[in-house]
Amino acid sequence: MDQVSRRAQAIRPFVVMDVVARAKQLASEGIDVVRMEIGDPDFATPEVITRAAEQAMEDGDTGYTQSAGLPDLREAISAHYRDAYGVGVSPEDIVVTQGTSPAMLLLFGSLLDPGDEVIISDPCYPAYPNYISFLGGVPIPVRVRAEEGFRFRIEEVRAAVTERTRAIMINSPANPMGTVLGPDDLQALADLAEETGIYIASDEIYHGLQFDGRSHTILEYTDRAFVLNGFSKAYAMTGWRLGYLIAPRAFVRPAEKIQQNFFLCANHFVQVAGTTALLHAQDDVARMRETYDVRRKYLVPALRGVGLEIAAEPTGAFYVFADARRWGSDSLLLAERILEEAAVAVAPGVDFGQGGEGFLRFSYATSLERLHEGVGRLSDWASRL
Repeated sequence: MDQVSRRAQAIRPFVVMDVVARAKQLASEGIDVVRMEIGDPDFATPEVITRAAEQAMEDGDTGYTQSAGLPDLREAISAHYRDAYGVGVSPEDIVVTQGTSPAMLLLFGSLLDPGDEVIISDPCYPAYPNYISFLGGVPIPVRVRAEEGFRFRIEEVRAAVTERTRAIMINSPANPMGTVLGPDDLQALADLAEETGIYIASDEIYHGLQFDGRSHTILEYTDRAFVLNGFSKAYAMTGWRLGYLIAPRAFVRPAEKIQQNFFLCANHFVQVAGTTALLHAQDDVARMRETYDVRRKYLVPALRGVGLEIAAEPTGAFYVFADARRWGSDSLLLAERILEEAAVAVAPGVDFGQGGEGFLRFSYATSLERLHEGVGRLSDWASRL
């Protein structure tokens, strides 16, 4: 008898990918769908990066590399953290991966034993609890609230810490909220980690896409930290699949062994392109960030104008997390109706945890023209409710 494993049965779907599939199906049927559901930059990867990859392939850089990643790329990552944040990261503490998702497997695979707990925000990026549970850990959600900028209340985090707690997972700028943890928040979490002997796991994939001041890495506040980062968002390289894990030294070799067995290494010519991105594409990142900011400044008031509530204005990434409960309390049903009836694809808030129910996530990783079109369709749809 065919029997799917309990582990596979237990994992929740990433619902936004189902929305993507339906949007593409509608498009194949000739329906013009405004795509605001997924965080996939609409920019082409900067030319300096693609040229570096082409040259690397011409040079024969198509074989395996060290499992930890090319030394040149790890040196460039180390220099980036020194120059951008003023922190010292040894290249020996970096493992290069095929995107930040494999880096998450390395992180939790090297940190957690069955029954160990990780504190996460609710709402949060849905892969976090799925990875933790898949590896036998226990995700412990702590509610964060729109009216407080989706920031942790440190006393609630402290109350969630038990003898089985291994880490607190943070994401700033945040998906789905687009909000940013300030220095005081990061310092308070770092102090709690130092006090309790746990770690901070910081997803920094949206660094470079902050519109008010600069992003802050958790490594500015504590060395009891793991960092996930990569090239997908700021460099418009989602399909290249290149990321990295920065880990405390004791966890680097265990993470590398997981990499050796599950992924071997990231693609050689992609790693060469990543090195070029860090060294030569910062002007391109700034240009894309400025464009996102123009879109953000349009979309937030526009969504408010169609009746959505946005208590916490986004200041990073490329998302708006809007309270849609005046339209209905079931965000999945709302997203389905908006897609089918208005041909606008959005992400249901419940995909990001129970704390996101009643919200919708709008991505502005699409052109201003398409955002105008999507808002117009939403306005017409809402007027018919």
